[in-house]
Amino acid sequence: MSLLSKKTAVLLLTAVASLCALQAQAAKAPASNNEPAQKVSMLGGKFTFTLPKGFTANTLPPSPTGASGTMYTNETTKTVVITAENNLPKDVSVTDNDGAFLDGTVADFDASQRNALPDFNKLSEKSLTQRGTGLGLRQVDSTATQGGGMTLNTTLMAASGNRMAVVQVISRPGDMAAHETLIKQIVSK
Repeated sequence: MSLLSKKTAVLLLTAVASLCALQAQAAKAPASNNEPAQKVSMLGGKFTFTLPKGFTANTLPPSPTGASGTMYTNETTKTVVITAENNLPKDVSVTDNDGAFLDGTVADFDASQRNALPDFNKLSEKSLTQRGTGLGLRQVDSTATQGGGMTLNTTLMAASGNRMAVVQVISRPGDMAAHETLIKQIVSK
């Protein structure tokens, strides 16, 4: 593993570690079907999307590495969306669609998930480019036991300049259609 990949893995793992630890909190978050749609902007506005009504936003505490993020929960659908951003190492700057960087990040993510979650099952991996911005995304769909039960997960990874972003959507496995609809809404710019 290259030094760049190791540093990327550390940044990504910081975000993912908070995902697993905080999922249990999602069930306890205050819920309201009257919550307005949530606008999300990452990577200096290059990665934006709107979550549908019903999600409650909770800012996550900064990580020791400087990662920042927000957890959005929907009590009605039992869906969690976690967004996290972090600076890349000082010497690293990537283009908006840096295939080598994103591919290495996905490989590191896959290995870390297999080590952390004994029943991690990668369902698919996709390479996407947003039409409006040209921002490259990598999408990993998987299942694993987290927070006391089986979950359906989609992890989206992107980077631009000296910043990296991770979005993880966690749903119940029985809600595949709603999960896929939400993912399409997030990546369709």
